[in-house]
Amino acid sequence: MAGYLVRRLIQAVVVLVLVTLVTFVLLHFLPGNVARAMLGRRATPGAIRAFDVANGYNRPLPVQYWLYLDRLVHGNLGFSYTFDQSVGSLLAMDLPKTALLVGSALVFALVIAIPMGLFQAMHRNKPIDHALTTLSFVGYSMPTFWLGILLIVAFASKLHLFPTEGPQGASVTASFHDPGAMVLPVATLTITTVSVYSRYMRSSVIDNLLQDYVRTARAKGVSNSQLVRRHLFRNSVMPIVTLVGLSLPTVLGGAIIVEALFNYPGMGWLFWQAAARHDFAVLMGFVVVVGAATVVGNLLSDVVYAVTDPRIRYAA
Repeated sequence: MAGYLVRRLIQAVVVLVLVTLVTFVLLHFLPGNVARAMLGRRATPGAIRAFDVANGYNRPLPVQYWLYLDRLVHGNLGFSYTFDQSVGSLLAMDLPKTALLVGSALVFALVIAIPMGLFQAMHRNKPIDHALTTLSFVGYSMPTFWLGILLIVAFASKLHLFPTEGPQGASVTASFHDPGAMVLPVATLTITTVSVYSRYMRSSVIDNLLQDYVRTARAKGVSNSQLVRRHLFRNSVMPIVTLVGLSLPTVLGGAIIVEALFNYPGMGWLFWQAAARHDFAVLMGFVVVVGAATVVGNLLSDVVYAVTDPRIRYAA
């Protein structure tokens, strides 16, 4: 296991470097530049050149990228001229709020999707299974922003049950002071996530129902409730553990849309604002944090999978 973890950590570093390289190149090929976004449309060519020289944007891209990696190794994510603050402090302030949003959505999604998928598998090809499958496909196919708009229209504009925007405030404690404002953002992200996890859970349970140990248990007279508790649940839920780590980038991508839609001041909202203003430092910092979270999530998923399934063995 130790050798496997070391190899995975090395692979994680390589993946992060490649992700930053690709993102760095793509961002610098976008139309517009930081100087124009900072100085405005009326900025003179001389002022733009002076800004580029002062901030190193006149240097070749390989040199800029090397300097960025050097700062990254020393824990410096750069400085945002748009927000007049270091990227590290911006992300440190907004990360807890996004973690609360994404974490809440993942917990609710798992609590709903796992029993739902298990129930569908135990009643497969019955009307209730077809109905839930249809709902899952609708939720999976619906764009996140459209689902959020529908929830706003239904529960905020028509029924006046919840506010139209997420909790406001500089710290994560604002979310706890106004929990009602978290309902619609969390619900939007939860519904789209449930649709994915429930389908995987259903397929996993159906696969396990065809295994020999299930036939043996039923031949011994084990009831369905005992079969689920003692055998099916643990064996079927393990693929979901891996799926959580793999789906983290997708959930965070949805969080960007949700935060922008509900004006929720987290990392997604920060990314949205930085993209509109060509703030490359913030965009790159976001990519590094999300990439690191994805790699760590995948690594933890593999470790948990190995611990929960004694059949899994990793070569040293």
